[in-house]
Amino acid sequence: MKQVLIWILSLWTVIGVGVSRSEAGLEELNAKERLLSFLEKDAVSPGANSLLVPLTLIQGAASKGAVCLDGTPPGYHLDRGFGSGSNSWFIQLEGGGWCNTIRSCVFRKTTRRGSSKFMEKQINFTGILSNKAEENPDLYNWNRVKLRYCDGASFAGEGQNEANQLYFRGQRIWSAAMEELMAKGMQNAEQALLSGCSAGGLASILHCDEFKDLFPETTKVKCLSDAGLFLDATNVAGGHTLRDMYGGVVTLQGVQKNLPHTCTSQMDPTLCFFPQNLVANIKTPMFLLNAAYDAWQVQESLIPSSADPNGFWRDCKMDHAHCNSSQMQFLQDFRSQMLNTINGFSKSNQNGLFINSCFAHCQSERQDTWYENDSPRIGNKAIAVSVGDWFFDRMAVKAIDCPYPCDNTCHNLIFNDDVTSTITISEATRLTFTHLNLLSAFLITLIYSKCIMGSRFGQ
Repeated sequence: MKQVLIWILSLWTVIGVGVSRSEAGLEELNAKERLLSFLEKDAVSPGANSLLVPLTLIQGAASKGAVCLDGTPPGYHLDRGFGSGSNSWFIQLEGGGWCNTIRSCVFRKTTRRGSSKFMEKQINFTGILSNKAEENPDLYNWNRVKLRYCDGASFAGEGQNEANQLYFRGQRIWSAAMEELMAKGMQNAEQALLSGCSAGGLASILHCDEFKDLFPETTKVKCLSDAGLFLDATNVAGGHTLRDMYGGVVTLQGVQKNLPHTCTSQMDPTLCFFPQNLVANIKTPMFLLNAAYDAWQVQESLIPSSADPNGFWRDCKMDHAHCNSSQMQFLQDFRSQMLNTINGFSKSNQNGLFINSCFAHCQSERQDTWYENDSPRIGNKAIAVSVGDWFFDRMAVKAIDCPYPCDNTCHNLIFNDDVTSTITISEATRLTFTHLNLLSAFLITLIYSKCIMGSRFGQ
């Protein structure tokens, strides 16, 4: 009986450790999902008279292996152009982070970021996707497409994991989507612009020259990356959070074979997933739109919870107004790294820039930051006007803001406890189960001692 009790308590300890890790890991994944949803909330919330565009699944994509993480077909939303924009096409690649481990990809396929089963049947087209001239002056009457993101590797993966029924087919999704859109009229485009936000912004960089090659030389083709300038930066603890994460994405999802050989022949494939090592070699004209203090990178790359276990950066991370002077200097150094990274890119006459000193992320899809009376500006020029001036060659645009806090037009993001609860909840979960494990160990020791004493005295 004593041996049975000891065995049960030992099993309880093992289960406690397993549950601890499982619960903490799941909460961390949920927290990352909450952060992405928070950053996207203004872009997907319908306005009073907003345009809702239905989801179209790509029929026949599965036969080409072009499927989401869970094997479901990919999809897109298309609103047809009209008038003078009938033969102009705008393609927006959706963002939404990445998955770099089996666990995170398995979790991802239970969300709209990994399965078309969970995608909204219709979404709101705002900002750069709007069909109203007063909201989107240059592109409102174009054919506007939003390609949904369900692979977790910026439309660049190629492979699968049979044991966990995971399909890493981002590159095939890209190809199948372009083939379908070309058949729906994009092949006759007089002008085309490929864009993307966040992970989609990285995708627009990765696929820019491929996009250009779809069209004849007579077609005007350019690319825009919004919040896609992810830097290989050092976090507050001296580590490389994003490099480590990208390493998992590239290895797990077979991204290497789809990265530019001009880069992979010179450096590690993981480093070739960073835009800073790609943009200088892109032949197609490109515009980089980025907040100098990108909110996602501040949260997940510079100050991840793992690098700040004692919460020294917590208040600063949630609201930049609470940063002390040394913390703000760290963020200023990040801005300087960003500007140094694009120095060569900016020298090309065909490229454009809009780097504002804001704590923001994805400014083209949100109406308030894309084009409104109080939207962000550099030199009194809004983002929509700057992008339009560059695309239509009305004038060169190399807009770089002065350092924070000089810009009073920013729409800065402030985070709350619900969004940043990854630190509070996951650490609390670990702590709870740590106490459980300690209690189990104590009881085992106590019972074992009693057993020994009982046998010694014949009890």
